[in-house]
Amino acid sequence: MFNLNYFKADSSTFIIKSVNGKVRQQGKGLSFWYNSATTSIAALPLNAQEAPFIFNFQTADFQALRIQGQISFQVTSPEKAAEVLNFNLSKNGKSYASEDPLKLNDRVVRIAQTLIQAKIQSTPLREALQLSQSLVTLVMKQLTEHPSLEALGITILDVSIAAISPSPETLKALEAEARESLLKEADDAIYARRKFSVEQERTIKEAELETDLSIQRKRQEIEEARLENERTLLREQAEIEKERLEAKVNAEAKRKELVALSAENQRIQSDADAYAIEATMRAYRELPVENLKAMALAKMDSQQLMAMAFETLALNSGKIGELNITPDLFRQFMKKRG
Repeated sequence: MFNLNYFKADSSTFIIKSVNGKVRQQGKGLSFWYNSATTSIAALPLNAQEAPFIFNFQTADFQALRIQGQISFQVTSPEKAAEVLNFNLSKNGKSYASEDPLKLNDRVVRIAQTLIQAKIQSTPLREALQLSQSLVTLVMKQLTEHPSLEALGITILDVSIAAISPSPETLKALEAEARESLLKEADDAIYARRKFSVEQERTIKEAELETDLSIQRKRQEIEEARLENERTLLREQAEIEKERLEAKVNAEAKRKELVALSAENQRIQSDADAYAIEATMRAYRELPVENLKAMALAKMDSQQLMAMAFETLALNSGKIGELNITPDLFRQFMKKRG
């Protein structure tokens, strides 16, 4: 009568009721009366549980490394867990009769520790510091497939890694190295800006020199074009002068031919005139003097006849005894001249 007790579980606890070693009732949120002398009650929590961890490892290059994180898991097969661990409650039904339920987190954490340690010990420090996400993926996959957790009926819900940090001395060294690297990058950036500025100035100067050179080339081309135009003009002028000289030469040659022809014509004319004079003189020589005088007198006017008469008188003045010339004769002669 005094061993009869009442038990009531919440909805997140899986209860296995055994009487004399045989399972009589099991399920979530059960409530019943039981005899504490003959009844065993196993209570397995079904809600998600958190198992935080902090691991200290040594990397492949013998550097100390601390990894801090958390694993979330859930007992999805309470029957398997009850077969492996003791989840029986004490006679009062308020606490566990053993420490196995408290070791459930330790089992999960130790398995995760083994997996993470195998990865970290094969990785150098610098790479290990950047393994956060890849390490989460690796541990999540291997824990899900791990046979020990499957035997316990545990399902891994989530794995998170909060921090991966080296020892303080290594951290200072890395910070110093990173700081020096940042300072070097800053110096490189300054030098790069200065170099870029110098290159820009050089580019600008080259552009200015190229512009000056282009202007000089244009000026040279203009000067060469001007000289070529002058040479062309001089050649044209020379051609024109040559044509003018050729024209003059041709004109002089024509003039020479004309002069020669004129001289030849004059010579022929002179020969003809000389022949005519010679023929005339020959005729005059052959004619009697009286005939010649008669012919000359026939062509003379009265004044010429009077002049010849006076000339004859002058030539024969010694033979003339007395000659009377009246004024009327001179008046008539002067009248005809006027």
